[in-house]
Order: sequence, then structure tokens, then C-alpha cells
Amino acid sequence: MWGYAPGPFQVDYEQRIDFSALRQDIWARVRAAMERHDVDAVFLWRDEHVRYLTGLRVIMIQYRATTTYGVLYTRQGDIVLYVSSGELERVRRAMPWIHEVLPIPIMDEPGLVEDVVAKKVVPMFQRLNLEKARVAIDVMSHQQLRAYQRYLPEVEWVDGDALMQPVRMVKSPQEIALIEEATAIADAVTQAALDAVRAGVRECEVAAEAMRVLFRLGGEFAHLASPFVASGERMAPPARFATDKLIRNGDLVFIDIGACWNGYFGDVGRTMICGKPSPEQKRIYRAVYEAQMAGIAAIRPGVRASQVAAAYKTAAARHGLEEHFIDLFIGHGVGAAPTEPPFVGETMPGANDPVLEPGMVFALEPLIYVEGVRGGGGVRLEDMVLVTDDGARVLSRAPYDEQLLG
Repeated sequence: MWGYAPGPFQVDYEQRIDFSALRQDIWARVRAAMERHDVDAVFLWRDEHVRYLTGLRVIMIQYRATTTYGVLYTRQGDIVLYVSSGELERVRRAMPWIHEVLPIPIMDEPGLVEDVVAKKVVPMFQRLNLEKARVAIDVMSHQQLRAYQRYLPEVEWVDGDALMQPVRMVKSPQEIALIEEATAIADAVTQAALDAVRAGVRECEVAAEAMRVLFRLGGEFAHLASPFVASGERMAPPARFATDKLIRNGDLVFIDIGACWNGYFGDVGRTMICGKPSPEQKRIYRAVYEAQMAGIAAIRPGVRASQVAAAYKTAAARHGLEEHFIDLFIGHGVGAAPTEPPFVGETMPGANDPVLEPGMVFALEPLIYVEGVRGGGGVRLEDMVLVTDDGARVLSRAPYDEQLLG
């Protein structure tokens, strides 16, 4: 669309994001995926799938995914939303595109699960002629699955993640525009955190200032449930949350907070120095920076994720640090979820090695750490990158640390 973030408001002087058109496009893509997989409906409970298909924004309760909100969507386009009773009236009044909305409890107790399935799931499957259908499901509790199997014994339950992940992997122009705005907010959040760093300030204070800016700019929540601010020796190995540690002169400080806006994420991370860096800190930072530039340069359609990961390792090897990457992926997809397939440089067995396509969006986040460095020897840089026909387009604009690059 724009190629940059024009602003998050609804305005009368230019065309921005058309959410109605976006919903229609998403529904069409999901129906096409159901056709390819010979599936009659999807019955989804992941937070990101519910938001993706319906636009449902709700109170987010930690550790409650899969038991509070669900969506049933058929190949014919019927859409049924299962929501906490606390959201019922707002959804009925504010979301006219939802055909039917049903209140449910938090389904943690066997009796509650039984009642919901018997009285609200089975009748809906009967009404939509799904009693003998192929239905794709993603994640749910064991209690839920057993109840569905018992009350709907002729339904064939199949893998919903295998259906949904490819749909979400390549973003439409409207989705890219949403991610651009989320990234602009994430950049501002990162800048606020960088500006708050000084000797004598606690990590949690830096996180607090960043979160104030996030909400002031209209962000929904951070990329992470617990903002990641780690200073000094806490980055080698990394403690991936903000603590009460005092930031001290000579500390490396890493910030990874990000932002969600209208259901899409921007994920940006930066490392800076408090005071003056040591030669070893500069060596590590330079290695990560050059690895990031090499990885971004390797991004283009037709390249495999493993080839991008190899570019990172080759650049780090020039500094003798190729064995010091954290034992984690180097990059991940970003969209309706803060971390989603495809992955770059996943170290665990069984990982896919996808071919990059235009429209994929990655957060590329190499992290190298060396223990025993005064003030910390851990550095990560994280950028949002869009795969285009011509290669990579970097969406994030937060600054790198000139002292550490010097």
C-alpha cells in the first residue's frame, strides 16, 4: 500500500486500511485453504486465530488461551464466535459481521466443558450440518477434545494448524500496512526505552517508561507479556525479562518490547551502552551488526531459511564468534502472532527449512553472548523485515548504537 506507516487514525483525506476488505480477504483465503484440505469447517481456539478470523479484541488474561474464546467458521462462510460472557453484549453491538455469538465460561472444569459442548457446540454443529464433517481444530484442553469426540463421534477432527499456518505466512498488502503501523509504534517504544537508560535506573523503570509510550500511542500490548530489558551481565546468558537490577556505567543494555496494533505485531530490539564501551563489547556488537546486515542482504524470494541462517554464521565467524549464538532461532515470522512460522536458523531437530516468498515478514534477531565480560558481553539486534520481489525491505527504523559501532 503505502510503503511506510502513514498514521494510525481513520481520516477523510486519504485511503488507509480498509478493515472490512481485510476481513473479506482473510475469509476468502481460509475458505480456499479449507477447499484444498477438503475440510468443511475450522474450529479454532488459539488467541491469534480467533483475532485473525473475527477481529475480536478482548481482555487478555495470562495463561487462559484455548479455554475462553473460540471461533467456528465453515466453508460456506458461516461464522460463530464463542466468547466469555463478559464480552457478549459488546460483541453483539460492535461486531455486526459476526453471524452468531454465544457466551461460555472459562472451560477449566469438567462440568463446564460438558455443558458448553452439549448445549452450545453440538446444537451449532447440527444446525450447520457438521455432525459428519471434517473439522480442523488447533489447540484445546484434553477435557475439551474428549468431550467433542464423545458428543460428536462422527466428526473427523483434523489438524487446524497445518491449514491455518500457510494462510497466515504470506501477508496481504493490507496486513503489511498493519504491520508497518505496529512497527512504527514498536520503534517509538524502543526509542523511549533507550532514552530512559542511564546509570542508577533499574531495568523495570526502563520497561515502565516504554510501556507508558506504548499505551499513549494506542498500542494494545507489548510483543512480550513481560518486557525484556536486560543489562550488564544479565545478558550473558540473557535473563529475558526486566528485573530490579540497577543499570550501571559500562553496562550493555538490551531492550525488546515491541507492540501490537489492531491485531498485528511489530517486534524491534536494540542493544546500547550505558557510558563508554570496552573493546570487547564493541567487538561483540560489531559482529552482531555485521551478521544482521549479512542476513538481511541474503533475504530474497526463492532462498531457503537455512541459507539466510548461514549468512549470519559466516559473518560472525569473521569475528571468531560463530559458536556464541544463543541456542535459539535467529529469526521468526511476525503477523497476527508475535512469533509464528516460518523460522530462520531454528536449532531444534525437525524444523522446516522453508523457501522465502514475497509477503513474508520476519523479525530477525541474532543474539551472541560471551560470558565473563565486565558490564556484560551479550548483544542482540532485532529488525522487522519484509520479503519483496526485489529482496528485503527493512520496516524497523530504531537506531543502532554509534558508540558500539565506532
